[in-house]
Amino acid sequence: MKPLIEAAIVDLCSSINSSTVFPRKMLIADLGCSSGPNALALVSIAVEAIHNHCLQFQQSPPEVCVLLNDLPENDFNAVVKSLVTLRQSNELVVMTSVTPGSFYKRLFTSGSLHLVCSSNSLQWLSKAPEHLTRNQIPAYDIDENARLERLPMVLEAYAQQFRKDFTLFLKLRARELVSGGRMVVSVIGRPSYVIASKFFHLWEIVAQILSVMTSEGVIDKAKFDSFYVPLYGPSCKELREIIQEEGSFSLRVMREHDPTTDYDNTFVTPSRFLNHLRAIFEPIILQHFGEVMDEFVRTAERRWSVEGSMQDECARNPRVMLVASLAKA
Repeated sequence: MKPLIEAAIVDLCSSINSSTVFPRKMLIADLGCSSGPNALALVSIAVEAIHNHCLQFQQSPPEVCVLLNDLPENDFNAVVKSLVTLRQSNELVVMTSVTPGSFYKRLFTSGSLHLVCSSNSLQWLSKAPEHLTRNQIPAYDIDENARLERLPMVLEAYAQQFRKDFTLFLKLRARELVSGGRMVVSVIGRPSYVIASKFFHLWEIVAQILSVMTSEGVIDKAKFDSFYVPLYGPSCKELREIIQEEGSFSLRVMREHDPTTDYDNTFVTPSRFLNHLRAIFEPIILQHFGEVMDEFVRTAERRWSVEGSMQDECARNPRVMLVASLAKA
């Protein structure tokens, strides 16, 4: 995302420079910032790009306001400590704030933001598909025949929920951005060559582990049948269509990146992959099933005890990072 954020800042500053007055302030928001070591990664790139642009063109730098958002359950104490470091380590005047709440609702005042960033968050839906929950249709049936029969309906329900949520996200951000404001987002999705006939890769792996636990009596079947992960991996085509149909933004750049090219597969061990799954899904699993994570880990380890089995499973469920740079129309 770094090159696209830097390019967006250059475009913003260039378009602003063409006017008579250079802005006295710029507002940058990161939606879904989380609380780990990368919580400030995107906004730091943007702040540095503003600083470099002003140095290059000998402009007086604007005051920068950095706004970080995530759900209220996020550890904002850790984020705030990091924000203090950001303020102290920059030559620019950088003001900071946190904004708890869902990005599927309004977060900021109208026409206030210059740049919005969001990394690996928009694959999370606002809720599980209503058609499934209302009619008590399991998202992942233990019975394989029933699962395959319902699969097209389940996938369509998830696709429609993503379309509804992402459309709303675009409408809300369009209201909050200034005219010509920019947005750079990344979403974990599926490759263009993979047809929409399978579950999202991580969701299916988790569902398979939980289904084994259900078959073994560790988890109640009724509990399993009512478990819906609000997660959907779109294709590049889906993302592009929704952006075009919603109409508030022009699509400047769309890229599809294979994240597996960034690391050596020999280092992808079952324990590391399980830690990855646990970091993503543990809160949802604990909330729905209670204290079952130790058994979840043991079941997964048994599943991947055969050398290479985990790599084979991941290969059968490819994923990509979809990155889009948008400008408010």
